[in-house]
Amino acid sequence: MAAETGLFSVQQTIGTVLCCKCGIPMAPNAANMCVKCLCSEVDITEGLQKQLTIMHCPDCESYLQPPRTWIKAQLESKELLTFCIKRLRNLNKVKLVHAEFVWTEPHSKRIKVKLKVQKEVLQGAILEQSYVAEYVVQDHLCESCSRIQANPDQWVASVQLRQHVPHRRTFFFLEQLILKHGAAASAIRIKQMDQGIDFFFSNRSHGVKFVEFVGKVAPIRSRHDKQLVSHDPKSNIHNHKHTFSVEISPICREDLICLPPKVAVSLGNLGPLVICTKVTNAIALLDPFTLRHCFLDADQYWRTSFRSLLTSRQLVEYVVLDIENVSTEVNVAGSKYMLAYAQVARVSDFGRNDTMFSIKTHLGHILNPGDYALGYDLYGANSNDMELEKYKGLELPEAILIKKSYEEKRQRKHGKPRSWKLKSLSMDVDDKTKVDENKMNSEYEQFLRDLEENPDLRFNISLYRNREYQPSEITDGEDGPSVPLEELLADLDLSEGEGDDAMNE
Repeated sequence: MAAETGLFSVQQTIGTVLCCKCGIPMAPNAANMCVKCLCSEVDITEGLQKQLTIMHCPDCESYLQPPRTWIKAQLESKELLTFCIKRLRNLNKVKLVHAEFVWTEPHSKRIKVKLKVQKEVLQGAILEQSYVAEYVVQDHLCESCSRIQANPDQWVASVQLRQHVPHRRTFFFLEQLILKHGAAASAIRIKQMDQGIDFFFSNRSHGVKFVEFVGKVAPIRSRHDKQLVSHDPKSNIHNHKHTFSVEISPICREDLICLPPKVAVSLGNLGPLVICTKVTNAIALLDPFTLRHCFLDADQYWRTSFRSLLTSRQLVEYVVLDIENVSTEVNVAGSKYMLAYAQVARVSDFGRNDTMFSIKTHLGHILNPGDYALGYDLYGANSNDMELEKYKGLELPEAILIKKSYEEKRQRKHGKPRSWKLKSLSMDVDDKTKVDENKMNSEYEQFLRDLEENPDLRFNISLYRNREYQPSEITDGEDGPSVPLEELLADLDLSEGEGDDAMNE
């Protein structure tokens, strides 16, 4: 304001006073002492705990939170820093400003944390001081690990997940759901079997809780059995081993199903040829010729169980020669479909014959002439299905398209890493079961492709950014389906000096 009016302005200066002890000039404060003299007179860290012993389980990398809680934490992680600070007594008497780890040798059994605290002293003066708290780490097995060390087979409850199908696509998806919700966090061992996975728990309640979780994400039926291990007649104590046998419905997404007559009538004369579009705790069925749909819950399915007529392993690639839409887009169970008449030909027939098929499809919203699609070849299939024989006079279509094919576009990116990745459970492989690695890798690759093509499929699972991915500057025309970057999560990695930055934040 003074500069605008042209008046002379006097610059304000901060006055200094002399320290009452050493006499050096300093900014005035309530105690009239400099910081060094103030620290020599008052120690605000007096009475604070500076050394502590903590229990560490070397097997599961967890720390004991008294009295009986074990917390899993990695070295120099945020979880470990929070655990260490909470263990200090009398820290509520001061104000904690900053905390960070001091590097120690990993095998020294010592953890050091540098703490910066503030406290009001001597007539309102605020003093800030740093000190180092040292934690002595003592190895001590937790209850679960000690039981495993004594006897690796000493489990109390086991859950045997099974699905009688020739592929493991359901278990790949179920594995991601278990990881996201931490459903198997209390499992002491996970074992991969021929047609499923075995989960072992140290407590029956953990097994019951896990079975309830699986029942919420998949159509299952289960049975429970127990075996007497030991019995003390004097105190009337019984020890049992509990086994939960859980069977998942063999109906999978993209399967072609011929509904039994009774089921079709109960669903309002749906089908009888329907496509499974989604599997949760209920099975979503779609009539590809009328766009009618319904949901079949687990109880309804197991009451009159049936199997698929054709599975996704029998899909045949077609090329779309012409297509004509006959209806507008319809939202069915969160997905869009449109009826259309299409003229298609099998890719394997090119150069051999001129066989073409005129069919009705529900994929009119995404198919264009020249596109490739995957479908079931009913013209050349030899199906011996008992349910199909019950429908006398039923005319089968020559082909039923299931989804659009992006194989040609994927060939351009063959060998290139994806921008995302998935986590996996730590599982032991059964020695008696011969695992075909090529088949397993092929099925896992198909599962990753399904995630890229179907946003609904990846809605309930966690995808993480791949640090090794480097985007290419050269693009070859239209790219295939991919996962948007906004759907990816940042995987926590505190290596290569990133731990210090994370602690300071």
